[in-house]
Amino acid sequence: MITQVQIVEWLQVFASVIEHHKEDLTELDAAIGDGDHGINMDRGLKKISSQLGSFTGKDISSIFKAVSMTLISSIGGASGPLYGTWFLRASSATNGKQELTTEDTLKVLQAGLDGLLERGKAQLGDKTMVDVMSPAVGAFEQAVSEGLGTVEALQMAVTAAEQGLKATIPMLAKKGRASYLGERSLGHQDPGGTSAYWMLRSLLEVVEGTRGSGRGRGDAGTR
Repeated sequence: MITQVQIVEWLQVFASVIEHHKEDLTELDAAIGDGDHGINMDRGLKKISSQLGSFTGKDISSIFKAVSMTLISSIGGASGPLYGTWFLRASSATNGKQELTTEDTLKVLQAGLDGLLERGKAQLGDKTMVDVMSPAVGAFEQAVSEGLGTVEALQMAVTAAEQGLKATIPMLAKKGRASYLGERSLGHQDPGGTSAYWMLRSLLEVVEGTRGSGRGRGDAGTR
C-alpha cells in the first residue's frame, strides 16, 4: 500500500535526487541533446517542492494533476509535456484515492506509460524514457501476477528499469534532437531515461522506508 503521505514524500525525494544529479543529467544531455535536461528538471521539481504544503488533505489524483500542470508549465523542451502527460494519466487512474494498493500502483504505472507512448510516439528501442518505463511496468505486472506486494513489485520494476537504462547506451536514437546525430548518438545513455529511472527508484526508496538522496543503491546505472 502507498499512502497519500508517501506520494508527497516521493515527490520531495525525487526533487532532491534530481537536484543532486542535475549536473550528471546536463552532461548526458550535452552529448546528444540541448544540454538542459538537468536544469529543466531541477527547475520544475523545485517548483513542485514549493507546493508540497498545499497538497495536505488532497487525494492522490488531485496531487498528480497539480504536478502535471506544474511540470508542463515549468519544464522546457520535450520533458515537460512528457512528464506532464505521465502524471496527468496517473491522475486519471487514481480518482478520489487516498492510498494505492499494489494493483492501483500498476494502473498508475501503466497509465503513465500509455501516455508517454501516445504523446511521444516512441517505441522500445528508440532510445527514450520508454526504454526504461516499459520494462519497469512489465516487471511490476509480473510481480502482481505472482501475488507479490508493492515493495517487492517496485524492487522488480526498478531492477528492470535500470537494465533498460543501461540498454539505451548502445542504441541509435530515433526520436528528438538526439536522432539528428545519427550514429553519433551511439554509446550515450539517454538523459530522459535516466531521470525516469530516478523517479521510479525514488518511489521505491520511500515505500521501502530508506528514502535516500540519490547517493544510494543503483547509482552504477546512472552513468
